Amino acid sequence: MNSQFKHICVIGLGYIGLPTAATFAAHGVKVTGVDVNQHAVDMINQGKVHIVEPDLDALVKDVVEKGMLSAQTTPTEADAYIVAVPTPFKDDHEPDLKYIEAAAKALAPYLAKGNLVILESTSPVGATEQMSAWLSEARPDLTFPQQAGENSDIRVAHCPERVLPGKVLLELISNDRIIGGMTQPCSTAASDLYKVFVQGGCIETNARTAEMCKLTENSFRDVNIAFANELSVICDKLDINVWELIALANRHPRVNILQPGPGVGGHCIAVDPWFIVAKTPEQARLIRTAREVNDAKPEWVIDQVKIKIAEFLQANPEKTIKDVTVACYGLAFKPDIDDLRESPALEITKKLAEQGLNIFAIEPNIHELPASLPSNVRLIDFNQRNDADIHLILVDHKEFKNSAITDLKNIIDTKGIYI
Repeated sequence: MNSQFKHICVIGLGYIGLPTAATFAAHGVKVTGVDVNQHAVDMINQGKVHIVEPDLDALVKDVVEKGMLSAQTTPTEADAYIVAVPTPFKDDHEPDLKYIEAAAKALAPYLAKGNLVILESTSPVGATEQMSAWLSEARPDLTFPQQAGENSDIRVAHCPERVLPGKVLLELISNDRIIGGMTQPCSTAASDLYKVFVQGGCIETNARTAEMCKLTENSFRDVNIAFANELSVICDKLDINVWELIALANRHPRVNILQPGPGVGGHCIAVDPWFIVAKTPEQARLIRTAREVNDAKPEWVIDQVKIKIAEFLQANPEKTIKDVTVACYGLAFKPDIDDLRESPALEITKKLAEQGLNIFAIEPNIHELPASLPSNVRLIDFNQRNDADIHLILVDHKEFKNSAITDLKNIIDTKGIYI
């Protein structure tokens, strides 16, 4: 381990920050984690976790008991700082950097000459420079890369994560890491830090390219998903089974079409392309269109449910819409996790509930419903599903794939599990 980094401070203890903090702690670096959520801080200090991620609970318990990881609500003096806070966008799809700004202003008083500050949060191009400017404004007694270049007192870099929920701990270590320093010494310092545990390559570039690289990776995936989602809408119109079609097309040696679904969720793929569009609205035409296709898919799914409801009511004239129960299978944005961020399944469930329907939510990875859902949504166990009139498959959780429900009537399968 590089002796330069004996103590680091990780700001933001969510789905990326906490696994990162715990992994550094497991590799011999003392870590102070910082989060504004007092409940999360208290749980971590008890050796518990507030998010679902395989093996994370055991790792956090171990490093907390060994005194290598602790959590608090304010930063502290350290050798390096990693900022892993949310980067949402505003209603007009403009990036919102308020959490990065707050983190920068919170850590600035503790900076000392020789420190390294890394922005891990997925960010629009230029965000690392903006963070460095906020730090400089708060600490005029120190020099930063935008002022002193390679001779700056503080090193600043952007090192985006590229991990898969459900496999975060494995991929943090095994994946290549993009290291984007504002100067070469910044890149070198950041590489030295991540080499504490990264077994993949630490690939050095500049901060702007690193920022754009993460956005490009997720925009590439978004465009490919949009193609599959658009195909599913076309195939429905033409009375073609889209899953059979894709399976047949993928037998071509140079074709690999993804699977359609109810939309695109998660904090990355549903958000990051808009960061490119916001910076270059005239040039990012395909990226914008893909986002619009994927954003429109939940409404298309809702329309399919309305058709099923109309058919059900026609067959049962004694009933009204308030008598109809729809079972929504899955609320998370992808299989086998509890993460509801930007989830199309959650959005669809909420909009159906707002129609006055009775909604059964079947989500095996959570214990209580988010407050955003109306009171006519009930969280039920999978084996209670038989009481529903219409069955809407939104997420292909393993519990659903391993259980046949083809004997039930009125199934709308957006994931192709039973079709």
